[in-house]
Amino acid sequence: QVQLVESGGGLVQPGDSLRLSCAVSGLTFRNYAMGWFRQAPGKEREFVAAVRMGRTYYGDSVKGRFTISRDNAKSTVDLQMNSLKAEDTAVYFCAADSRLIVSTIATAHQWNYWGQGTQVTVSS
Repeated sequence: QVQLVESGGGLVQPGDSLRLSCAVSGLTFRNYAMGWFRQAPGKEREFVAAVRMGRTYYGDSVKGRFTISRDNAKSTVDLQMNSLKAEDTAVYFCAADSRLIVSTIATAHQWNYWGQGTQVTVSS
């Protein structure tokens, strides 16, 4: 049984930093691309970041502020979020897939496994 469990969400102020973590079990972690998406109320799920075959990818809205990293020994993938803005407020989801190609990495429905999400709220 594949499980992805996100943690680290919370309420922060604009300009603050936050680190999300996703713990993965039930699959051979090193063989999977890992990604983060987010979804704000009334909006579609948005690509945030991914790591695949040693390369990282970022959505335009988070480039230069967010960093994705993975630890294959611990089967975890983290998202370091700096300089947070109110528009970063969303539920953040961790995702995994073993068959993605680069051209589809930002497409939510191409990812096979998902966590339940963790809420991030940026507000003063």
